[in-house]
Amino acid sequence: MADQFDVIEAGERGRRRWIWLVVVLALLLVPVVSLILSRDPEPRPPSAGSDPSPIRSLTTIDNPPNILNAPVREKGGDEIMQVVFPHGVRAEVRYPAALGLDEMGSRPYRGGWVAGNFRQFVAPYGGEVEVTRGGQPIRNYAPNVSLWPRQAGSGLYGQVLLFAFGPWRLAMFDRGEGLTFDQRVALAQNLKGRVTKEGYLVLTAEAGVRLAEPGEAEQGEPVGPQLWFGGGGRDIVALVPTPDCANKQRPPGAIGGRGRPVETACRDGVLVAATGSPEFRETAVSGIRVKLK
Repeated sequence: MADQFDVIEAGERGRRRWIWLVVVLALLLVPVVSLILSRDPEPRPPSAGSDPSPIRSLTTIDNPPNILNAPVREKGGDEIMQVVFPHGVRAEVRYPAALGLDEMGSRPYRGGWVAGNFRQFVAPYGGEVEVTRGGQPIRNYAPNVSLWPRQAGSGLYGQVLLFAFGPWRLAMFDRGEGLTFDQRVALAQNLKGRVTKEGYLVLTAEAGVRLAEPGEAEQGEPVGPQLWFGGGGRDIVALVPTPDCANKQRPPGAIGGRGRPVETACRDGVLVAATGSPEFRETAVSGIRVKLK
């Protein structure tokens, strides 16, 4: 047997050496190739000028504050603020510094009638996300006016029209049977808003829309132009220009309709209404002075 193997080896010695060499090399190359193939490919560098797509889980909703923190000056323990009401009337507001109205921030309110139907135009304290919930509108009536679904738990209120006037977001919560399509289009076209150099929103209206003036009421509640300070379930102050307000001291619904104690005062043609802690209410109604210009 040994000679047989030797003969084979002797007769094919050169070729067998090459065969064994090839076999050995193959055995060595197999694990190397497997290792290379098992590695993840290198990430391809981004092409010039291309922007990476945002990661959905890391994107955020752009929701700037829907309040104005106006500058103040101090005088004798008080702070003095220059304001503009939603009907364009300017005023000077003086109040005890402890109230911190400048830090609470103000936002506009004004009621109005669309083809004889009363509606309220409110700046949501939490910004547009209070209406949009990060979703998509039902439709757009104008470049700055969109329609949103009825909010859960909104009671008698229906769909919402959201207006954009510069940095401000103004909501109109429909009610009852709701405005018709044509009435909503007319409202979107004829409710105008401009932002003053100080940042306040002034509202005006054209054909088919009438905005409430100081002293006007709906079901006993004042619905004329107002400035609200604070919100979000905390302390709130409403300043309501009201001629002869001594006989009209019912607070706005946003202040008195929350089931919390409310204090009011009438001074120089302006109704002051406050809700919050007893100390806050007392300080607000006794210490706030508004001088209309």
